[in-house]
Amino acid sequence: MRLRLFSQEDNEREQKRKQSQLSKGKNMDDEAECYKMWRIRRTIMQLCHDRGYLVTQEELDQTISEFKAQYGDKPSERKPQRSDLIVLVAHNDDPTDQMFVFFPDEAKIGIKTIKTYCQRMQEENISRAIIVVQHGMTPSAKQALVDMAPKYILEYFLESELLINITEHELVPEHVVMTPEEKSELLSRYKLKENQLMRIQAGDPVARYYGLKRGQAVKIIRNSETAVWKIYILSPCCVRLYYNL
Repeated sequence: MRLRLFSQEDNEREQKRKQSQLSKGKNMDDEAECYKMWRIRRTIMQLCHDRGYLVTQEELDQTISEFKAQYGDKPSERKPQRSDLIVLVAHNDDPTDQMFVFFPDEAKIGIKTIKTYCQRMQEENISRAIIVVQHGMTPSAKQALVDMAPKYILEYFLESELLINITEHELVPEHVVMTPEEKSELLSRYKLKENQLMRIQAGDPVARYYGLKRGQAVKIIRNSETAVWKIYILSPCCVRLYYNL
């Protein structure tokens, strides 16, 4: 039996084949990562808009193609890198009320990153920010968020929490954040006290999405004519009021 020896041409052909496979795999990874980053940023823009911050319709409607054109389509080459996606928005009712959204490049962030962000916020006189983390935060970083309050209000979300907009899920009823005036009027109309309102936990996903503060009230509109407590009817929906702890 005669063994065929690989020639230099065969070796070059094999190397090209392997390089082609690696390139295809890399391109597929880049495509998936781009899509992920686009979805996360889109949800963040929707979140900012739903909290009352000024976001243009173009930003809300940005397609994956437009995202790639603006930021790049090679995450493996840091085009884009997550820190490129930073967002700064101003509130519709008060332009001085601004908020940063930071996208750290580190998979898990520590206290050093938190201090860097707080320094940036101090320089620009901004007191509120959201941090979008890939895999979490160290215990010291989480404690730093607590220690920085109330001077700096920093919230954090995992990327996995922002791949979809939870408020658009078919099983999540519509939530409407009430103004202090609306809340006072409702309590007065029905002769209620705050401690008579049902509670929604601060860690509730929708409460976190809207950035609800303690004492804020939210109407939850369910597509049902039966509820534990009817406030008023929005034919054919009923509205229930929850009080955030």
